[in-house]
Amino acid sequence: MSLLASLRETLPARVGIDTRGLAAVRIALGLLVLCDLALRLPDIAAFYTDAGVLPRSLLAAAYPTISRLSLYTLSGSLAWALFLFGLTALAAVALVVGYRSRLAAFVLFVLLLSLHARNLLVANAGNWLLRRLLLWCAFLPLGRRWALDARRVVDDRGRAVSVATLGVLVQVVVVYAVNAVLKLRGDLWVEGSAVQYIYRVDSLTVGLGNLVAGTPLLSVGSHAWLALLVCSPLLVLARGRVRTALVAALAGGHLFMFATLRLGVFPLVSVASLLVFLPPSVWDRVERRTERVRARLRDRAAALPTPGDWPTVPQSATQALAAVALAFVLVWSLASVGFLTVPAAPVDPEERRWDMFAPYPKTEDNWSVPVGTTTDGQRVDAFRGGEPQFVVDDSGKTYPNVSWYLYLTSLPDAPTLRPGFADYLCDRWDRHHDSQLTSVELIHVTQEMYPEPSAPERQSLGAFDC
Repeated sequence: MSLLASLRETLPARVGIDTRGLAAVRIALGLLVLCDLALRLPDIAAFYTDAGVLPRSLLAAAYPTISRLSLYTLSGSLAWALFLFGLTALAAVALVVGYRSRLAAFVLFVLLLSLHARNLLVANAGNWLLRRLLLWCAFLPLGRRWALDARRVVDDRGRAVSVATLGVLVQVVVVYAVNAVLKLRGDLWVEGSAVQYIYRVDSLTVGLGNLVAGTPLLSVGSHAWLALLVCSPLLVLARGRVRTALVAALAGGHLFMFATLRLGVFPLVSVASLLVFLPPSVWDRVERRTERVRARLRDRAAALPTPGDWPTVPQSATQALAAVALAFVLVWSLASVGFLTVPAAPVDPEERRWDMFAPYPKTEDNWSVPVGTTTDGQRVDAFRGGEPQFVVDDSGKTYPNVSWYLYLTSLPDAPTLRPGFADYLCDRWDRHHDSQLTSVELIHVTQEMYPEPSAPERQSLGAFDC
């Protein structure tokens, strides 16, 4: 058999994706967007309006280019932010039910880009990955199965093979591979103690994290996770049970992180991204076990109008765009680990890379103590109320949720944004208390946990008049 004939036989099996897998990814991403919106909704005024920590004027001054990417900057009102949240939720529902699936994925990409650009400090790598996956979804046949769009499909061959399918597979593998390269450069990861130190940081651990902290399980887990990352290229290169076992192991690791670390929806987005690697045999079992549920959903969907034919972008054009996106992913990833130099890049690839806890794990615990002074001279915690606490038993309890954790832990590296937080605290305090603040001093407390816990140290991020 010639090399060309061999490639024609083996490539589709490795770069093709079961259309049921694409449907599962579509549904999972839509649901995750809805969950993420629900988590952000209580703090919508604080993070996405002019009455919050980052008014549009401050955003434009700090990030003049990025601020132009956000629809949220068209108005600073709460009503406008709620409208965009509702529009994002509507697009997510359309993606879940598979109505105009590709369009819904692209609209979601644009809306999430707007959301994250409005306040970069409350977005993490999971949000970046979610956007990347949605953009790839715009090139993929998401609506062939388990979708309202499927009623327009005449012939579903069961497997999609294209530049776009290769692209999304490479995108997922790149996240793991880049992280593996960076972790191999860190001594604590190589020696197997990195995860133990991560779980010493109270501000990071949640749920079961406090139970497993300090156990030998974490040392084993550190070696095992690094090994899985190194083996991640097998997600594309391997087939059958080897690929399925690797998917299951990686997904198990992400679910463990979700149950133990303050990472938001990041681990669940990673699990969703792995669904594209599952073989047809897995989806055959899923369909057999969910036949009754799917039958009821089909009956209800039959009452809905079938989506009509809309003008579509020619397949050649979408695949050309997918090829450009794939080239970008590869070049950026190589540059992010120093294997390639990108001349005159507006953003340094090494500042936007998949470096989760790498090459050095987080070993420093921290919490924020905004000290307000009232008109009668009393010192108060302007964020939580009560007296300022510079020594705490559990720093994790000082953060209301993951968004505030991301914001407050990023503030030391964002000096231009600190006045916005101080103004927000002054205004909020005056609205909810009989006394008024005259000033706020932002104090950041750190405690190094490596190699042993040290005494907490205070750092003033500045004093601001109200």
